[in-house]
Parts: sequence; C-alpha cells; structure tokens
Amino acid sequence: PAEKDFSARIESFELAYRMQSAAPEALNIDAEPDHIKKLYGLDNKKCTHFARQCLIARRMVERGVRYVQIYSGGMENQLSWDGHKDIEGNHRGFAEETDQPVAALLSDLEQRGLLGDTVVIWGGEFGRLPIAQKGGKPGRDHNPHAFTTWMAGGGVKGGTTYGATDEVGFKAVENRVSVHDLHATILHLMGLDHQKLTFKHNSLEQRLTTITVDARVIKEILA
Repeated sequence: PAEKDFSARIESFELAYRMQSAAPEALNIDAEPDHIKKLYGLDNKKCTHFARQCLIARRMVERGVRYVQIYSGGMENQLSWDGHKDIEGNHRGFAEETDQPVAALLSDLEQRGLLGDTVVIWGGEFGRLPIAQKGGKPGRDHNPHAFTTWMAGGGVKGGTTYGATDEVGFKAVENRVSVHDLHATILHLMGLDHQKLTFKHNSLEQRLTTITVDARVIKEILA
C-alpha cells in the first residue's frame, strides 16, 4: 500500500506491453476484405493516405479504444489546408483526399452498430477570410471570427445546421458558439458535466470551459 509510485510504474509497463502486443493486429488493414478497402478508397491514389487513417480509426474504435485522433494535411506530406495561395486547388485536392474516406468511416461505423456510441468531430482551429490574398492563384488568410465544425454520431442530431455568418462570411452573427461552448457540448455527449470538472490549481479554481464565462451545452444539435 505504501508503494503507490512503484505500483503505478509497474502498471504503466504492463499497459505498454499490452499495447505493443495488440497494436500489430489492430493496425493490420490488410486483414480487411476487399470491399471494405474499396469503400474507404484504398484503391484510389488520391485518397489512399487518408483512407488508411480512417480505416485504422474504425479498427481502433471496434477494439475499444476510447479516443482516436487522425489528421488531414498536418504537413505529413509537406502540404496542409493552410491555403494562403491557390486556395481553390488546395481545398479541392484535400476534398478529393478526404471525402470518400470520411463518408466510409461514418457508414462503416453505422453498419457495425458503433456510430450510436461514437462521437465523430471534424474541424480545425480557424476558417478563411472572404477576401483574396496574394496575386496569381489567390489564397485566403486566417479567419478566427467564423468557421465550421461538424459532428456526427452518438447523441448528435443529424442534418442540423446551427449558427450563421454575415452576408460575406466574415463573422459569425447568429447563434454564435464559443470554443468553451463546443467543449461543454462534447463533454455532455460523453456523459460529463463540464461544471463538475473543476479543480484547484495554485489556489484558483480551473476547468476546461473556464470559470470566467458561462459555457453552455448547445442543446439544439442534440438528438
């Protein structure tokens, strides 16, 4: 009982071993039937890279992994969604890479009875300005005032749009949602009350959704 640190270290080593022994099987997408590989787009060079990520994500969810994060355009191939130039070509290319695998992930989770218990979130840290940037094939600069996040799966009302921008897409003006609201909503979908996740740090109360603003759960998007 007095050796809590030692026991914790042993548990971490045991967890690492279990992960290493389970990972090869979980990551072996070659074991998937051909129709599933085709569903995700593994036979399409334009989306093979992201298709592998989505298929691995489904295999992890299927095996009980509680949190899975995958990236599109995270500079892993020297490209990103950061379209400061040629935004049309940039976004068109990433749409071709991601549309089929993402749709496949959602339909595959649903067919396996997993989507109802899985919250799928797609988003980034900002949007793009409605004005052109640079000459030639123009891009668009960052826009922190208006952007979109979509959610699907467990507890989310499908086919719902919430919020709107001004007429040029510069600022969110209707049903604005803060990052804290988004966090509160995600926690709610996970069965957690964000107000109860409060802890003291340096004698100050802290929480993910902060204590200085009234973060709210966006009930309008809940099923």
